[in-house]
Amino acid sequence: MRRIALLLVVTIVLATCAGRAPRENVVTLSLVGFNDVHGQLHASAGRAGLVSLSAYVEALRNLRKLDGGAVLLIDAGDMLHGTLESNLGEGAPIIAAYNSLGVAAAAIGNHEFDFGPVGPDAIPMRPDQDPRGALKARAREADFPLLAANLIDASTGELVDWDNVYPSAMLDVAGFRVGVVGVTSMNSLQTTIAANVRDLRLRPIAEAVVREATKLRGDGAHLVIVLAHAGGRCTAFDDPRDTSSCRMNGEILRVARELPPGLVDHIMAGHVHDGIAHVVNGISITSSYSSARAFSRTDFVMDRSSGAILDRRIYPPQFPDAVLTPSLRYEGQALQDHREVAAIAEAAREVADDVRLDKLGVTLTAAFPVDRDVESALSNLMTEAMLDSFDGDVAIHNVIGGIRRGLPAGELTYGAIYEMFPFDNLVTIHEISGATLREIIARKAATQRKPGFAGMRVFVNCETHGMQVVMRLDGGREIGDDDRIRVIANDFLALGGDDILTPAIEGDGLAIAQGLPRTRDALLAWLRERPGELDPAALRTHDSPKWNVPAPFPEDCVLPAAD
Repeated sequence: MRRIALLLVVTIVLATCAGRAPRENVVTLSLVGFNDVHGQLHASAGRAGLVSLSAYVEALRNLRKLDGGAVLLIDAGDMLHGTLESNLGEGAPIIAAYNSLGVAAAAIGNHEFDFGPVGPDAIPMRPDQDPRGALKARAREADFPLLAANLIDASTGELVDWDNVYPSAMLDVAGFRVGVVGVTSMNSLQTTIAANVRDLRLRPIAEAVVREATKLRGDGAHLVIVLAHAGGRCTAFDDPRDTSSCRMNGEILRVARELPPGLVDHIMAGHVHDGIAHVVNGISITSSYSSARAFSRTDFVMDRSSGAILDRRIYPPQFPDAVLTPSLRYEGQALQDHREVAAIAEAAREVADDVRLDKLGVTLTAAFPVDRDVESALSNLMTEAMLDSFDGDVAIHNVIGGIRRGLPAGELTYGAIYEMFPFDNLVTIHEISGATLREIIARKAATQRKPGFAGMRVFVNCETHGMQVVMRLDGGREIGDDDRIRVIANDFLALGGDDILTPAIEGDGLAIAQGLPRTRDALLAWLRERPGELDPAALRTHDSPKWNVPAPFPEDCVLPAAD
């Protein structure tokens, strides 16, 4: 029996009514949410893909047509960037697919800024280039509003004023007024390319939601929904009121607790690529992982006469079948490709295949999986390749978050490398002092998102006199505070991304030299120069780790202040 058939539907009664509404006045609005699609048009490696998801959306629409209800399709951001098919068109295939599928509204996520100006440059290289040119072009193409209620233009102190970008929108869904607010995570400007967002600021999410939701209620909204490119994590979905499996310090779960009761009905979340299908502070919150693995669904049962919510049914994340067959059903409805979405996806794939299938001359003897291991074979492949390719002492890379997918065993292709690292970051090289490098290491030693590096090993001791950090180059020489170290990085880090190189940054960021290649192109060149077999076991460093830190890490272990 298919997994989707086993998922439990939980009904939560929201309103206490003196009597049940007449059946002809009861209408079901199915709220279907996508989040962090990241350009995933087709099925791939456990991801169902937008083509398959669209079939489930259409099946649910057919059901709602039978009972007089409607489907509201929304997106919580990070829809455009992430696959070769989408990236080659700077997100245009996703916008076209969303237009055909009838998406009603979408939030702006951090990776919507990754394309930078229109054209091949990922950041402005000339004064006439708009750092948000590609995003603004996609917004103009969209038949639905892009929402950003907490994104501020620093030059005016006001919300951004871009075509088809609004803080909120009022939608008519089967005769009901549905208000939708869009917000983005408070770390969004640190998790994209800083050069593209330097002149933007963020207003606190709860403050922005309260302001817009209050306006929407005043304008007669029956439902208020928040599209939040901010997230949290839960792992059990049998009872949406049981939040014991949830990390309640997750950003969107904290925001939900800050909102006045009754102001917001539902939050569609994202950003952190985890699942949620729970109720917090009376608000239903859903999120469905990433890359079109699943979709979220919440059914609101409404009284047409009064506009009141009678019931709310929260579904666990819905996992579609990646391959559609004539026998498959969803809610009793046949599943088949949405023809226009499938055609858009196929056209994008044909363009991408021209470069995707290019072989690099390297055969991987086993898979290089992606995980949060800072010293995995894949993490070390990236950092060691950068160190080998340029004149530097140490290479640093944001391997957790900056590496998006693993590499499959077998012949390595351009497409596999692209999906592993879909970002157009430029290589950068900076000379910094040993003291500054020590501070960079000290600030990240206790964190889960440590940077990966090559060219040195670090040893952190917390036993006496605060934190002691010893750094040794691969040749064995200890790095002194007065040493000048050439660090190979990328423009994301050089401009403050992931708060890694911050101790070395003054002003808007480190200088970015002209003429250095994209990080991905440097990795491709390194691989092409080393044809033959590549074994992941040869790149793991757990037996002689680069990071040597106490476990557990003492909370009071900090680097002593400089004299």
